[in-house]
Amino acid sequence: MSAAPLALTLGDPDGIGPEIALKAWRALRDTGPCFALAADPEHAFMAAHKLDLPRPEPVAHWADAASVFADALPLIALPAAAGARAALASIEAGVAAVLSGAASALVTSPVSKARLYEAGFRFPGHTEYLAELTAQAPVIGPRGPVMMLAGGGLRCALVTIHRPLRDAIDALTPELVAGAARITAHALKHDFAIARPRLALAGLNPHAGEGGALGREEIDILAPALGALRAEGVDIAGPLPPDTMFHEDARARYDAAVCLYHDQGLIPVKTLDFHGGVNVTLGLPIVRTSPDHGTAFDISGQGVARPDSLIAALRLASDMAACRAAAQTGAQS
Repeated sequence: MSAAPLALTLGDPDGIGPEIALKAWRALRDTGPCFALAADPEHAFMAAHKLDLPRPEPVAHWADAASVFADALPLIALPAAAGARAALASIEAGVAAVLSGAASALVTSPVSKARLYEAGFRFPGHTEYLAELTAQAPVIGPRGPVMMLAGGGLRCALVTIHRPLRDAIDALTPELVAGAARITAHALKHDFAIARPRLALAGLNPHAGEGGALGREEIDILAPALGALRAEGVDIAGPLPPDTMFHEDARARYDAAVCLYHDQGLIPVKTLDFHGGVNVTLGLPIVRTSPDHGTAFDISGQGVARPDSLIAALRLASDMAACRAAAQTGAQS
């Protein structure tokens, strides 16, 4: 196992974050990847007691995680906190660890946006907050953030994220679409080791606008973006009718779909792999993944939460960190 573990955040302590962290450790303790949880110890200890699992082992430094990982979930102890404050403290500790090189990548557990907003949180979600926390660190390639969902053999990058649908459509510009596609193409090369990434851009309207008969966004917004991207050498098809671009044969023709709004990308990924989907943030100075589900307050503490998505997020973060390190080493040699 690598000397630099993955940094896992707590998420909302009243959700399933502590439970799935322990279940993921149980599944990965023999094979890795190695990770450590940044949390108030009481939240982790309580979850272990309920699940009848070994008590997490506090470690003084991230580098000490590998020495205990086979026997217990390594724990970076944070000051006592509850609710949103505990979640934010864990995120900040994880980001700091990855920026310093003490951890290789960040994996974030689910948070409650409603609780964060009540605590004065001013960002739409995790993605935008992580962009702020890493804004001063240098990034190789175009800077994001761009949210990408991965699961079931499909990757969907989003041009707009946490916006009402009407606002998302109004926000679309050729520059915004092209920027998201550039970040996605760069990430596929450097974080996924795809030498010649192929992208597919989804249309907005039925039948991708039917030549303007069903809307002009494909002509006025998407066509200029595609022209600019192709002039730069980006291999991108589109705009494609959204109702025909996600079946098995169509998916074989591209490495990632660029989708224009939240549900356009999340619905196909969750349909293909509801329990194992992963949220990835592209264009950051750090590698970040997250399970593609929420806090699940309704089942918290019952011992029934599935860790599949978190396990997939941990494995993908480890793979991405290795690809990025290899790409950077190759660029420097």
